[in-house]
Amino acid sequence: MENKRTSLTEGTIWKNIIMFALPIFLGNVFQQLYNTMDSLIVGKFIDSDALAAVSSSGTLIFLLVGFFNGIAMGAGVVISKYFGAKDYDEMQDAIHTDIAFGIVAGMILTVVGVIFTPQILVWMNTPKSVLPNSIVYFRTYFYGAIFVVLYNIFVGILQAVGDSRHPLYYLIFSSFVNVALDILFVAKLKLGVGSAALATVISQALSAILCFIRLIRYDTVYKVHPSKIRFHKIMLGKIISLGLPSGVQNSIIAFANVIVQTNINAFEKNAVAGCGAYSKIEGFAFLPITCFSMALTTFVGQNIGAKKYDRVKKGARFGIICSIILAEVVGVIIFTLAPHLIALFNSEPEVIAFGTRQAKTEALFYFLLAFSHCIAGIMRGAGKATVPMFTMLLTWCGIRITYISIMVKIIPEIGVIFWAYPLTWSLSSIIFLIYFLKADWIHNFERQEQKSLARN
Repeated sequence: MENKRTSLTEGTIWKNIIMFALPIFLGNVFQQLYNTMDSLIVGKFIDSDALAAVSSSGTLIFLLVGFFNGIAMGAGVVISKYFGAKDYDEMQDAIHTDIAFGIVAGMILTVVGVIFTPQILVWMNTPKSVLPNSIVYFRTYFYGAIFVVLYNIFVGILQAVGDSRHPLYYLIFSSFVNVALDILFVAKLKLGVGSAALATVISQALSAILCFIRLIRYDTVYKVHPSKIRFHKIMLGKIISLGLPSGVQNSIIAFANVIVQTNINAFEKNAVAGCGAYSKIEGFAFLPITCFSMALTTFVGQNIGAKKYDRVKKGARFGIICSIILAEVVGVIIFTLAPHLIALFNSEPEVIAFGTRQAKTEALFYFLLAFSHCIAGIMRGAGKATVPMFTMLLTWCGIRITYISIMVKIIPEIGVIFWAYPLTWSLSSIIFLIYFLKADWIHNFERQEQKSLARN
């Protein structure tokens, strides 16, 4: 039987969005905490070289994982639309195809990550003192890449049908496991940087297993039957057509961020460590942005599937406003407390100085990042993933790389790199605002429905 709590097509709009977004937010808090614990414990119990190796992990991991996560986002849109339309047979095909894709993608990612990590790190100008630890950390992480991919697949399925609570429970449990293992492996047993990655892999595996158990044990319309996990050709085409733009967008933006990281690496290890520590703190600013973006994708997808277009428009406006306000509140907190927050990772004055400077440059512009991500989430839910793809490729990739490549040569100073983010967030926000106000994106669905009714 369908669980009414999971439907976002009925009831008060703001309550639907907040009650769905809140568990995602709390889940992201715990995920960010256990991602941050690697850096905190390594920075305190090993040294700044180890901190630099772990803290710079985000760009490379997102480069390799981002494409497959983008495809999974496309699957979530397909599933949410079928769920909203109560077309459960098609939804079942989409779910089992999605899982089959995740298994294959995870195996591919493991091979690519393990083999090519050393060469990619060299291309990124990783400091020689940091390189050995970086290789160990990343290779260990990618041995468990299949769990990372499948976890995102399973969570995407649950969130597509409106269940954001159970992923939260599993994430809280795995977060405590990760922290305990970090302390055991790094602080007590002194097993080094690779053990921090191993703790993360074990925690991700537990989260994935718990999500899978939830999907196969309970008698819901979205129940997974292991014997049915296979590719359905037509459904795979739908998933890829919606997910490919997001996958390409993630990969290209990640590549642009790798270029940024490469330029940071060219300075010194304290810059790498300081900026890496800031990136962990910045992750907390993304929490309200991510939760509302994901909530809006599911909300829009379900309500378009149910042909409730007025709810789509009202929900979109509410989600954008909330995300912008919350992101800016977090930005002000980070701007104010930056030196103290960076010092949690490493007490060396130069490390603190680099991290604080980046925080002071970027933190007050988080509202622009929130706006861009929310519009992107709305467009993906509406099945128009190419709009955010081209916008972000132009601004967050093309213009960002061009700006850094030119300006660093003119002004060889790390602050030039920091300003790349606020500048490109501003450009994407302007483009998205024009599109959102001028474009006829939602009325197209209304006109299609009217034409269909007229033919009948």
